[in-house]
Amino acid sequence: MRPTVHGLKLSALLAICQDIEQAIDLESALESVLRIMSEELAMQRATVTLYDPQTGHLSISASYGLTTEEKQRGVYRLNEGVTGRIFQTGKPYYVPDIDNEPLFLDKTGSRRVKRGMISFVGVPIILHGDPIGVLNVDRVFEDEIEFDEDIDFLKIVATLIGQFISLNEKILEREAVLRSENTSLKYQIAKNNKGPYIVGQSSAMEEVQRQMEKVSPTKATVLLLGESGVGKTLIARIIHELSERNGHPFIKVNCASIPENLLESELFGHEKGAFTGATSTRPGRFEEAHNGTIFLDEIGELPIALQSKLLRVLQEKELERLGSNKTKTIDVRILTATNRDLTDLMERGKFRLDLYYRLNVFPIRVPALRERKEDITELLNHFMSQMADDYGRSVHFTPSALEALIRYDWPGNVREMQNLIERLVIMSDTERIGLDFLRPYLTPGQTAAAQEVMQISEPTTRTMSLKEFEKNKVVASLKRNEWLQYKAAESLGITPRQMGYRVKKYGLEAMIAEGRAQLRRQKQA
Repeated sequence: MRPTVHGLKLSALLAICQDIEQAIDLESALESVLRIMSEELAMQRATVTLYDPQTGHLSISASYGLTTEEKQRGVYRLNEGVTGRIFQTGKPYYVPDIDNEPLFLDKTGSRRVKRGMISFVGVPIILHGDPIGVLNVDRVFEDEIEFDEDIDFLKIVATLIGQFISLNEKILEREAVLRSENTSLKYQIAKNNKGPYIVGQSSAMEEVQRQMEKVSPTKATVLLLGESGVGKTLIARIIHELSERNGHPFIKVNCASIPENLLESELFGHEKGAFTGATSTRPGRFEEAHNGTIFLDEIGELPIALQSKLLRVLQEKELERLGSNKTKTIDVRILTATNRDLTDLMERGKFRLDLYYRLNVFPIRVPALRERKEDITELLNHFMSQMADDYGRSVHFTPSALEALIRYDWPGNVREMQNLIERLVIMSDTERIGLDFLRPYLTPGQTAAAQEVMQISEPTTRTMSLKEFEKNKVVASLKRNEWLQYKAAESLGITPRQMGYRVKKYGLEAMIAEGRAQLRRQKQA
């Protein structure tokens, strides 16, 4: 017995539900639904057209029976054609004969060659009471088909599609949250296992870390801005380590350290005989970084002649070696850094505007050390611990020497501090480093802070470690603020979370509890 139309539609609905249940992504699920409708119910040229909030247009997201070119042509304004009307009204629309319907545009061009009269049926895809798209099909006219039945069937399918789209959006949101959590976890693991990490709890560096964790899992180009020595190379390395490319090369190139006549060959490679001295073929740094990350430091020094080549790599992922006309395709993430004002270079014609906008997709400004003085003691501890491991000896600062280091402007930033600690460890004959021994190693400056450093005198007190100094500062602030952590944090210019970290670090919980209890007893007395 030949199956009834009603029976066929129930069978098709069952197949659609099973396919949606097993689907792994939105596109494959929609294409599977449309295929079943076409093969089992002769609903031809089925399309799902969804609203794109970025463009404000409706565009075909999935289709069956359309070529790629026809699908790409299916873009509609919200008030355009039958599809636009269905979306705006939120109601089904039936066209008995597309040749006699002025609203029917056939923008895809898929119906130019047809046999017989074609009918068109479309229903809105509704989610939470609002239309998010349109489900359309063609019907070759047959007397026995009731189009009311078609509309009812398509409404059910459109409801299933809407629910699947909603579920897919929730899955994508959850995946984004998991990726973010995974990035944070990877960063914490790196810190615990002596991998690359940022030293410092200041709000400025917490913001750098937040931006770094946000952009690391993406493919975005990052531009690191800041003075020389602030740690831009370290941050670039961390971004690479937290990305999905961390198992592939991380290639560093300093554009200022390579002579201009060699930089093109260094970046893009050369063929044998391309220039005098090119005795063999050599791949460039971009090719070495394939599937990984390339970090172009001092990008502001890149010659204008090479900027167009870099722009092509960014836009098209293609390059040619010097002396070759063979195009190579590469997959590389590009991170850049500069201590120069690129907008000033653009105004003077030394940096391309189009390249700047390509590089400046996600800028991160790294603050100078003088802008985050609350991190100085932690950085000094970090480098002294590092040098103790490297040289097998520890050093300590007198209070006045420590005060001088905190007041110092650090014109060379973190790099200057690291080098200073290493020199002191090498040159000092004792573990105790006083101000008189320290002062000649500090760079003279004209700032008020530099003058203050030179005027500090050395009292005759015992040597105080950096940890003792910081602990005493935290305890003094807590006492002044009635043992309230949030008030003490505010007076020190740090966040409550950073204060909590220091309280735990120095085991001050019992002291705080006792201090509060003492205050209560005083008030009751």
